[in-house]
Amino acid sequence: MQPQRFAILFSLFLAATPVASQQASDAVAPERASGATTAERAEARSFMVAAANPLATQAGRDILARGGNAIDAMVAVQAVLGLVEPQSSGLGGGAFLVYYEASSGKITTFDGRETAPMEATPKLFLDDQGQPLKFMDAVVGGRSVGTPGTVKLLHEVHSRLGKTGWAGLFDPAIELASEGFEVSPRLASLVAAEGDKLKTYESTTGYFFDENGAPLEAGSILKNQDYVGTLRAIASGGADAFYEGPIAEAIVKTAREATGNPGVLSLSDLANYRIEERDAVCVTYRALDVCGMGSPSSGGVAVGQILGILENFDLRGLGPRNPESWRLIGDAQRLAFADRERYLADTDFVPAPIKGLLSKEYLAQRAALLDTDRALAPDAVEAGEPEWDHAMLFGDGEAIELPSTSHFSIVDADGNVVSMTTTIENGFGSRLMTNGFLLNNELTDFSFKTHDAGLPVANRVEPGKRPRSSMSPTIVMKDGKPLLAIGSPGGSQIIGYVAQALIAYIDWQMPVEEIVAMPHLVNRFGTYDLEAGTWAEDLAEPLQALGYEVKLGDMTSGLHVIELTPDGLAGSADPRREGVALGE
Repeated sequence: MQPQRFAILFSLFLAATPVASQQASDAVAPERASGATTAERAEARSFMVAAANPLATQAGRDILARGGNAIDAMVAVQAVLGLVEPQSSGLGGGAFLVYYEASSGKITTFDGRETAPMEATPKLFLDDQGQPLKFMDAVVGGRSVGTPGTVKLLHEVHSRLGKTGWAGLFDPAIELASEGFEVSPRLASLVAAEGDKLKTYESTTGYFFDENGAPLEAGSILKNQDYVGTLRAIASGGADAFYEGPIAEAIVKTAREATGNPGVLSLSDLANYRIEERDAVCVTYRALDVCGMGSPSSGGVAVGQILGILENFDLRGLGPRNPESWRLIGDAQRLAFADRERYLADTDFVPAPIKGLLSKEYLAQRAALLDTDRALAPDAVEAGEPEWDHAMLFGDGEAIELPSTSHFSIVDADGNVVSMTTTIENGFGSRLMTNGFLLNNELTDFSFKTHDAGLPVANRVEPGKRPRSSMSPTIVMKDGKPLLAIGSPGGSQIIGYVAQALIAYIDWQMPVEEIVAMPHLVNRFGTYDLEAGTWAEDLAEPLQALGYEVKLGDMTSGLHVIELTPDGLAGSADPRREGVALGE
């Protein structure tokens, strides 16, 4: 596709996209009328892509139109996303993939999560007095950089499941990076909001600011020749070109020599990185199978717990604007998060009672706590005692997961389904850049404290360990066939966004365009977050009357969803971002 066509396509979508206002690093609020409940709906007969930027969506769609499959399109979409929304994901980060293979009828997951360097210790994020560092002091610089997994995931999964040639999948991103792409309002606003943090290092300053120090402007043309070189190397040499040789050396040098906050990533960490294929975590909700990502993500388990608790209540009868619905949903979320903080981490390093956490008997016990007419008191929201496969006690962790990340969904003409959430963690990651891409700050998803009341924290830093994540790529199945592919960015709020979207779809039978635009209400730790400027505000007083502390604010999800129906495909993109669903 010619760059001019990309520019025309992008300008058309921007004309229909609300201009965003800035709140935090990667949290942009939509300017939309209070009570707005719909987004654009796309329909197709054969295939579809829903992603967070129209250039990435178009790249994936073109691959499918040329006969490629969902895995081929996945590679093209990720390569373009890393260029046009570098603050959210890219080659320097990691990803989780939930995949349905039509020929076998099997769902599997691929873990491309970053790993802690082998030189990392549990004291990585403690100061000289043994106290946890301030979050941003840990983020900016090399200390937070984990071994990237995205490139290895793309290459290994494509080698197994791709249909068309590997090298050609990078052509759209190479062309855009070489000829230049139009900077979107969202990217421009995020660069401006970052200010001095993004100017910490020369490489990012030179890319995101002009010679006078002014941030990129929306509509300006941005080229990235370094990214072109990296993509060409990967296109011809596969993942080895990234994990060995000059690119790997540059990644390590950039992390280890970061002024003021050097890291411990090594060449051996990159050379030894491995993708893990894992079983999906599936729960049954209202006779549908909801399948998500397991360890080291907490998403599949936490979403499954929320749904498992709520299955004991008639949410359909209560409806989406009833305070009682949100009392139940909010406290189910709080209970799931209490268990998450205590038990969930990388199960290659620590055991977790996954079966116990998802058993109907245990979730019925947790649901019984909601048999009241008031919000649960803080002392009632504690980790439960699920049945263990192993005997081990853990303390509660302390990990901050701020909004960033990206999600895309793909369905190809053969019925294969991709649900992939991809990230460099916080907006703009570590703020370190090399070879045209940003490096992640994924290690800050570990708990900064190592012990709690004398007990080890499950999600503490350990060499080679993968930090816990909230990313929740999900595929919903009906009678053994895929029904819905969905996921979202948003830090630890991802779990609430995805659970709410599934409730809206299954219980309240909303179409996809209403699901992605529906106001958000999330309660992770006791304070009920309500999305400002929407009808969620109408529930503030009723929820306060039930005993909740309520906070209004911007809640920037990025839900990208495709529904498989008897008549074809229906998709939609979250109006809070710049994405679109396209198909044929």
